[in-house]
Amino acid sequence: MNIFKFIALLLLTTFLMGSSFAIVKLGLPYSSPLLLAAIRFILAGVIMSTIVIILKRPHPTTKENWLKILTIGTFQTAGVMGCIFLSLRTITASESSILTFTNPLLVVVLATVFSQAHYRFYQWGGVVVGLVGVIITMGAQIEFKIGIIFGILSAVFWAIATLLAKKWGVLFDTWVLSAYQMLFGGLLLLLGSFLLEEPFFIVNSHSIIILLWLTILSSIVQFAGWYYLLQKSDPGKTSAFLFLAPFFGVLTGWLLLDEPLKTSLLVGGLFIIVGIYLVNRNFTTGKLLLKTK
Repeated sequence: MNIFKFIALLLLTTFLMGSSFAIVKLGLPYSSPLLLAAIRFILAGVIMSTIVIILKRPHPTTKENWLKILTIGTFQTAGVMGCIFLSLRTITASESSILTFTNPLLVVVLATVFSQAHYRFYQWGGVVVGLVGVIITMGAQIEFKIGIIFGILSAVFWAIATLLAKKWGVLFDTWVLSAYQMLFGGLLLLLGSFLLEEPFFIVNSHSIIILLWLTILSSIVQFAGWYYLLQKSDPGKTSAFLFLAPFFGVLTGWLLLDEPLKTSLLVGGLFIIVGIYLVNRNFTTGKLLLKTK
């Protein structure tokens, strides 16, 4: 791939990943969090599933495989996104993005415990550096906020979803898996909205623009661009640049929401970015991050 095209697409996709936190925060005055997340992913799932049907991409043929997609959607879309949207009620977009993108650090821990995976010394060093960053970032909190718990849970669910996708992803067409896990996850979020909150959505020009941004740009375009990069370049080298997402999360929180750039946030975020880079650094050797027996 042309280097300029690679850089442009990489910046676009990581920007869309990180900026979505601030966009969601902007949308919360117009919608309850779980309902906003549900509408976003149901719309994205319907659009993508329609596309994969029209393109006749291979679909699962057994109930067991459909159940696996549902399971991935439960963690990746319902779990991760539900927690992100809930976290933004009480913490800043910057804090939520930093906590959520600690997921590569948790993948190392969970894969070691449950998959007997083996990682290099500097990758474990990245985990330590990243966790120190979390302590620095959150240590400045004067009062406890439930959003911190939701932010941490979003990272945990994302790490679990990553391990499930590594294990089961080879069974599915990538686009089919993405479409239906978003759709299933969105439907679960809709159920959660009616069970766990008082759902509301105020329809006006602002809420519609925010919803369309989240659905089309932050979901479909982001996913399509990211997987295009993984397919057309070294996936390991590409994944090492995920540290840009929390950077854009902090930047857009400051630009769009006037969130303060506290010293603890900047220093802690820098530690986490370095940790994520070290954890993914093994990709640049052309080897897989996850090595199992």
